[in-house]
Amino acid sequence: MRRSMLRFTCCTVFAALSFAALPFIPVHAAEVGGDYAKQVASARAARVEALQRPDGYLSLVGSCWLEPGDNTVGAAADNHFPVPGAPAHLGVLHLAADGTVSLRTVDGVTVTVDGKSATASPMSTQGAQEKHTPTRAYFGPERYLYVVETGARRGLRVKDNAAPLRTHFPGFNYFPVDPSWKIEAQWQPFETPHTLKLVNVAGAESDEPVAGQAVFERDGKRYTLIPMEEDGRLFFVLSDRTAGKLTYGGARFLYAAMPKDGKVVLDFNLAENPPCAITPHVVCPLAPPENRLGVAITAGEKKFEGAGH
Repeated sequence: MRRSMLRFTCCTVFAALSFAALPFIPVHAAEVGGDYAKQVASARAARVEALQRPDGYLSLVGSCWLEPGDNTVGAAADNHFPVPGAPAHLGVLHLAADGTVSLRTVDGVTVTVDGKSATASPMSTQGAQEKHTPTRAYFGPERYLYVVETGARRGLRVKDNAAPLRTHFPGFNYFPVDPSWKIEAQWQPFETPHTLKLVNVAGAESDEPVAGQAVFERDGKRYTLIPMEEDGRLFFVLSDRTAGKLTYGGARFLYAAMPKDGKVVLDFNLAENPPCAITPHVVCPLAPPENRLGVAITAGEKKFEGAGH
């Protein structure tokens, strides 16, 4: 998924864009009704419920990067990569020169792939932008391993639907709901194709297409945010002056409906932690320089107090 990439953009990408030539329409906090706090609470509850579904990233209990050649896996400490809850010596994941990965188990150990017992199996991978389900090799009723693809690297991930983080998720801390942080921004489409250079914590880079930017004012100052598009919505990876103190240092995520009539509604009360703020087994986007705002956004989720990095 796109959120598994860490992103970083060049400050000169949009240097040629002349804002002086664009008409600026002042924006103000969107009007909200008396039920607004209830709407925010409902959205937050739905997010937590979605996080706790089986097979989500709260189920992750292990991760590592595969090395070329054979990588032994299992619960014992003498494996290249310990796998929680697995047999002491489960088997070998082989990373070939062409990037393909295969699994073969040790004698006496079987895994379940596509509902069938197996002692060997090719392992299809899941890339950052891909929606398909990778090969799952089950070694228990709710425990399985699979392989992810990040640039040229291949990584092992282990999930357990009985993981304590999933079954006893503590929830989030939030700033108080503040209607003034629901802002109607002006949408400024780019006249020529643009991309946003992104890099993740593993060092993988990508150039993401971007169609435009949201422009808004706060306390008399002008700010811009450049989103990507994901699943028919705008996806912002941003940070602000609360980052590293009250909020996660790498970024927060914000989703918004697609522009309508030249406007975009940015509801910062729904700003959320990225997965890597919650679990160390996910690689996430960092806010690109264009989206590092010089204002403290005291709205949305605060820094997660549980396990993470």
